[in-house]
Amino acid sequence: MLPDATPDEGGTAAPSSRDRRSAEPIRLRADLRSALPDATAAVAVTAAVFAFLWARMESGSSATVAVMPFMDDAGTYWMYLLSQAFGWSGLLWAWGTVMLGLLLSGQRPARLPASRQTLERWHRTTSLTTMALMFAHALMFAAELVRYEDKLAWAGRLWAGFADSFVPGWYDSGTGRIAIPIGQGALYLAIPLGLLFYVRHRIGANTWRRLHRFVIVVYVLSVWHTLLYGTNVWYGEWPRTVLWLLQLPVAVLLLLRLLRPARRAERLGVPGRRAGGSVPGWVLRAAGRVAAAAVVVGLLVVVASGHDGGRDRPAETPASSPHPKESD
Repeated sequence: MLPDATPDEGGTAAPSSRDRRSAEPIRLRADLRSALPDATAAVAVTAAVFAFLWARMESGSSATVAVMPFMDDAGTYWMYLLSQAFGWSGLLWAWGTVMLGLLLSGQRPARLPASRQTLERWHRTTSLTTMALMFAHALMFAAELVRYEDKLAWAGRLWAGFADSFVPGWYDSGTGRIAIPIGQGALYLAIPLGLLFYVRHRIGANTWRRLHRFVIVVYVLSVWHTLLYGTNVWYGEWPRTVLWLLQLPVAVLLLLRLLRPARRAERLGVPGRRAGGSVPGWVLRAAGRVAAAAVVVGLLVVVASGHDGGRDRPAETPASSPHPKESD
């Protein structure tokens, strides 16, 4: 997500011609090697989340079991727990790479926690790690469905797991009918938008920059998918509140990025004049600023009021599975 916003292509002051001549093109292979420490950290975080979810299930305090009591067996449903763990680490890495992208794409702050070159490299490597975690999340969900559909022959089980996890609109049970296509949309947008950075010289910097802006949509879809389908934030309790709170810095940075764009062409200016651009373009930029401000206000209201879409824990736990087994 949000791969590197370089100075000449991300909107900050363009480097000198001497710097351009000396700069080497950034290759995917080199970034994959650089991403190894980041990916190792992501695996460690995923393992820690998996252990935490396992312990909660064993102790009887798992929110997942409260939603789906038939899953009260960590040894049987370990692939589902691992899918959840990959999902949470993926969302954390997505949050980090979006924050880095917004920080780097606006006007240069007076003080940065590291050199710009280092932050850009972190941005690229966390982007690659995020895509891998998202795919692992979907893959483990598919593996759990293959195990679950034990009434089918192996070919049918493999198809059922693949289709429910990767084919939009195929999953037809409960909240997943909406939440899973949203998650699939995030995955299928993240991969091409992330990898386009490495072919930006072929498609053109302006084309890449325009497409790159849609990466924020990937993040919004990921959070939406989690709020709808993440059983650990299903109820209106502190984990759901924390998830909402984490969106505040993203929304504030996005608003600042829009209010103080680095590129002159993105500034609001006066509509109709050269600095302000065309009237339709001015209206679009102004609407974006208003929408970002509304999101910030909305997040504050949600957190302050406690009305965050969470559900109350039922007095009696449900007994039905979210996805009935198929038969031949």
